[in-house]
Amino acid sequence: MIRVSLQHENFKEFLDLYKGLIRSCDTNFFPNRVTFSLILRSCANPNATHLGKSFHSQIVEMVGDLGSARKVFVEMPERDVIATNAMISAFSRYGCVEEAKQLFENMSQRNSASWNSLITCYCKSSEVHNARLIFDRNPIKDVVSWNAMIDGYCKSGQMVKADELFVEMGFMKNVVTWNTMIAGYVQCGEFVRAIDLFQHMLSEEVKPTEVTMVSLLSACAHLGALDKGEWIHGFIRTKKITIDFVLGNALIDMYFKCGNVEASIQVFHGLHDRNIFCWNSVIIGLGMHGYGKEAVDSFIAMEREGIKPDSVTFVGLLCSCSHSGLVSVGRNYFSQMKIVYGIEPGIEHYGCMIDLLGRSGCLQEALELIKRMPMKPNAVVWGGLLRACHKHKDAKLGEQVTDNLLSLDPHDGGNYVFLSNFYASLNRWTEVDQCRKLMIKRGVRKTPGCSSIEVENIVYEFVAGDTSRTQINVFLDKIVKEVQAYGYEPDVLHDVEDEEKESVVRYYSERIAVAFGLMTMQPGRIIRVVKNLRTCDDFHTFMKFISNVYKREIIMRDRNSFHHFRNGYCSCNDYW
Repeated sequence: MIRVSLQHENFKEFLDLYKGLIRSCDTNFFPNRVTFSLILRSCANPNATHLGKSFHSQIVEMVGDLGSARKVFVEMPERDVIATNAMISAFSRYGCVEEAKQLFENMSQRNSASWNSLITCYCKSSEVHNARLIFDRNPIKDVVSWNAMIDGYCKSGQMVKADELFVEMGFMKNVVTWNTMIAGYVQCGEFVRAIDLFQHMLSEEVKPTEVTMVSLLSACAHLGALDKGEWIHGFIRTKKITIDFVLGNALIDMYFKCGNVEASIQVFHGLHDRNIFCWNSVIIGLGMHGYGKEAVDSFIAMEREGIKPDSVTFVGLLCSCSHSGLVSVGRNYFSQMKIVYGIEPGIEHYGCMIDLLGRSGCLQEALELIKRMPMKPNAVVWGGLLRACHKHKDAKLGEQVTDNLLSLDPHDGGNYVFLSNFYASLNRWTEVDQCRKLMIKRGVRKTPGCSSIEVENIVYEFVAGDTSRTQINVFLDKIVKEVQAYGYEPDVLHDVEDEEKESVVRYYSERIAVAFGLMTMQPGRIIRVVKNLRTCDDFHTFMKFISNVYKREIIMRDRNSFHHFRNGYCSCNDYW
């Protein structure tokens, strides 16, 4: 019956018969090698490409492992090009590059799928150079061949080569090609280029898909580009692109990372299909912004809906408790992870607990927890405790932590800068000088500070120490004088004269970005800044003064958390 259906190209009837065959598996009637061979040969029909995509992978899926799949293949009555392509795909899935190559080279006849399967196999195994050799040998390149090669370059971070092929494709490009390039730019951190390419895509009248939107929202999230993110959300609604849990989760993440908590919650409540990923995004996002109680309430609501928390849920929950000072609540959930929820705490959960205890001043309890950890503490764990020592002025414990931190992560410049500031806050200038010398000896360099701000749908980036923007710097000097009149004093925790202190702090990247925002944005507009590093104490104080003197709300996202400055206060309660 299956043979007759396929011969007459009655694919609907075939699918019904095949499903019936699968359902009958419990009666010891299982699809055999002849069945698979017949199906795979029939998939060569141009009208049956939708079947081919499904059955190429089913040889492996149905028999359960590569060894059995190989046995099925060897014992087939006829091993034609379709069956061989399926086997190459199976080898690719299991990372057996040499076997796939050997099978390919021994083929007496190849079609485009043969070439594409081996290109994909090499790319999956990070052998992009070999993939390109096969691509160049391919005499029957189709759009799938080009897309596979471009995808390989994108995933290996070789965007220049990906772009060269993208341009060379000309009119062969389809929506998958565009999506692959946009996703590649996002993956490589070239977020502005990803957005620019989307605009080019629209100018070429290529219809975007849900995949396009997810990549673009990720770019906006990283940039903190709320205006652009809102425009994309509007585009999604106008074009009636279905907002499933994947796209919905991308919207939630974008709004949270751009500082618009209310919009994130609105998107979440508007989703019909809220899975664990959406709940996790909400719990993590609320915690980042200091809404710890609301994050806990969301966790309780999630459980009421019958959704089981996972490891990521508890990272978000414990971080939320930490940022909001919910010490007893955090302790309680941490103790319940294994007993109640069957989740073994990982090092990331212990890191959250160390941070929670450290913030609340329970430094010895945090140290004891580190000693009891079933795994070795990493630099993140020790770094959390060091920040607590700095906050609570515990020099003795801080010195113990310092040795462990530098031995684990000797090349992170941020650790040395933080240590230097920690010692400077205690007026221990000898240790400050030792930190600087140790950095030089080990060849460690500070990561340059970089901040961005979105104004009128354009993202502007500023680097620390940039004195070339004369108009902004003149305005920044004016701002500094005004806030100093209200009591602000530069505090860079260095043993330098007051005049030099002002020179050191004046050209911080985030200061330049905020000054640019005050210059160019309408009064009353929220100023949103994203910085690549942890913000320093001086800038934090500076922002509180600006929010009060200029009556502006400023939202800043640094490497660790969000800061909402309003009327001289910050949402982090001066602990970040």
